[in-house]
Amino acid sequence: MNQQTVDYTLRTTWQAVARLYNEQAGQYDGSMAIGFALLSIDKDKGTPATEISARMGMEATSLTRTLKTLTEKGLIIKRKNPADGRGVLCYLTDLGKEKRELSKNTVIRFNEMIKSNVPSEKLIHFFEVTETINQLITDKKIF
Repeated sequence: MNQQTVDYTLRTTWQAVARLYNEQAGQYDGSMAIGFALLSIDKDKGTPATEISARMGMEATSLTRTLKTLTEKGLIIKRKNPADGRGVLCYLTDLGKEKRELSKNTVIRFNEMIKSNVPSEKLIHFFEVTETINQLITDKKIF
């Protein structure tokens, strides 16, 4: 393909970002998915599992595997939701809070580096374009 397409650019850029985050997380026995999940859990009050999947844009079945890994690594504990006996609340353990902070600092460092290398006007346009793409997809105007 001679001309770069929007979807190709989005995919290859995201793969590079994911690889970067996974390399960084690997130094701490983690992954991008683990870090993203930890950042999606309220560090003080816990978070319903269904809300975590919504925040991460994941299907519930995929989240189940991630939550299992988080539990096995001792990063979260799950408890029944007292407000809804069918639901589960996820709480960070002390280790989970520590790993969440590492994840947060990694995301902050990434964003600071981008902001220091890309003029703010270009970033504004980038966010406008991604918002438009998401809206077109949400409104089912592409397919």
